[in-house]
Amino acid sequence: MSLARNFATVGGATLVSRVLGFVRDIFLAAALGTGPVADAFVVAFRFPNLFRRVFAEGAFNSAFIPLFSRRLEGEGDDAARRFAQEAMAGLLFILAILTVIAIVTMPVLMYGLAPGFAEDRDKFDLAVELTRITFPYLVLVSLMALVSGVLNGLGRFAAAAFAPVLLNVVLVAVLAWIVASGLAGTRAAGLWLSVGVVVGGVAQLAMVVIALRRAGFPLTLVRPRWNARMKRLVTLGIPGVIAGGIIQINIVVGTIIASMQAGAVTMLYLADRLYQLPLGVVGIAIGVVLLPELSRRLKAGDMERAKAVEAKALQFSMMLTLPAAVALAVIPLELVSVLFERLAFDAESARGTAAALRAFAFGLPAFVLVKVFSPGFFAREDTVTPMKVGAAAVAVNVAASLALFPFFGHVGIAIATSLAGWVNALLLYWLLNRRGLWTIDAAMARLLALMGLSAALMGLCVWGAAQGLSGQLESGIALPVRAAALLVVVGAGVVSFFGFAHVTGAARLGMLRTMLVRGRA
Repeated sequence: MSLARNFATVGGATLVSRVLGFVRDIFLAAALGTGPVADAFVVAFRFPNLFRRVFAEGAFNSAFIPLFSRRLEGEGDDAARRFAQEAMAGLLFILAILTVIAIVTMPVLMYGLAPGFAEDRDKFDLAVELTRITFPYLVLVSLMALVSGVLNGLGRFAAAAFAPVLLNVVLVAVLAWIVASGLAGTRAAGLWLSVGVVVGGVAQLAMVVIALRRAGFPLTLVRPRWNARMKRLVTLGIPGVIAGGIIQINIVVGTIIASMQAGAVTMLYLADRLYQLPLGVVGIAIGVVLLPELSRRLKAGDMERAKAVEAKALQFSMMLTLPAAVALAVIPLELVSVLFERLAFDAESARGTAAALRAFAFGLPAFVLVKVFSPGFFAREDTVTPMKVGAAAVAVNVAASLALFPFFGHVGIAIATSLAGWVNALLLYWLLNRRGLWTIDAAMARLLALMGLSAALMGLCVWGAAQGLSGQLESGIALPVRAAALLVVVGAGVVSFFGFAHVTGAARLGMLRTMLVRGRA
């Protein structure tokens, strides 16, 4: 399957998951609003997700896949399977210890994660209780990340990409039951949702395990061993943990500071969910597919093809990310209001969420560029450089968040996160270029400029369409009418961008069809 079609497979699966995630968050906003139960659940859900993305996905996307691919290509299936089984045993051992410690010490950890909750003892205690329930999700979803890494290393992307859909299916079902049962806004709603998170984790793990067995590559649990292979994995994995989870670390830094402002945690969460849609569809798809592809090319010594793969990833990602970022910056209130404003989520909550979304939108291209540039280091088994760059980005984020929060509240945190994203992306590219690993040539620079121009022109069209349909987008209008009007605005954006891109030469429609159907640019 071609690189572009792999991007499309993973991106399409992620799109389905994120759309269901939006349905979930629509129910969540309606059922809990931005009150204390909502804040407590958001923290409870984000805490194990932080460890999962930083500890599991960061380590295994950056360290495990290149090492697994090397054994698969050079030593065969049996050697690769032994390596994967040893990695799984070690991961499970560490996660079990971490989970027990976290559950026992959760009250202390909560002071670090959401110190502002301490002013409301009921909210603090609820957050501790819900996080204790959800934390075993870390073990389930981290094992899923490892199995997914094996599937990706084998060139099988579909099952791993679709597995997160199951979590959203479970949570949507739980939320629908909560609303129908009249439990909205209650402590019981938070408890049921937390249990749903664990059930969703079981479903996700089961899906990828079954897919791996069908691929003829089953893994069995072995005794944890400390040998040269695991030492190499840990040596690469520790920097990879930090580098792969920089965006999540920045988000958690924002959560800590935002806990000082009532409702800010939930507003940042919902804004984060909206900009995570294009980031997930584009950025995660690029990262998941690009790393094993680059690893295989570098293992074969095909340096020119490796550079071409990186160039295609940059072109494909920016073609989809730039218009998405412009749209989020131009119509954030319309998006937030139509999707979330109802029941417990009022107009004030919508305005606060939209302001944060606009600030996040300016960082969206940077977040995707990090996904494009990082595999250039990871595939060469260099996880230290992205770690150092990521540490600089975190420092920028912390400093900017603390400086801006007193003046702009939660919006200042979103601005700081975007600024840190750009620092991360630009430093990664500068180092790639300086070391002669990859550079953006004049033709690519011109193409990116034309994409930016097309996105800007599209932004004018989107703004005009939103103004023309403002009467149908107002809060008091029936939801089906508002949703239809928003779809018209979004459709106008899609059509206008690709129309402008075709005219300017930024993305010829025939070229796009060829990339997806035949895998050739």
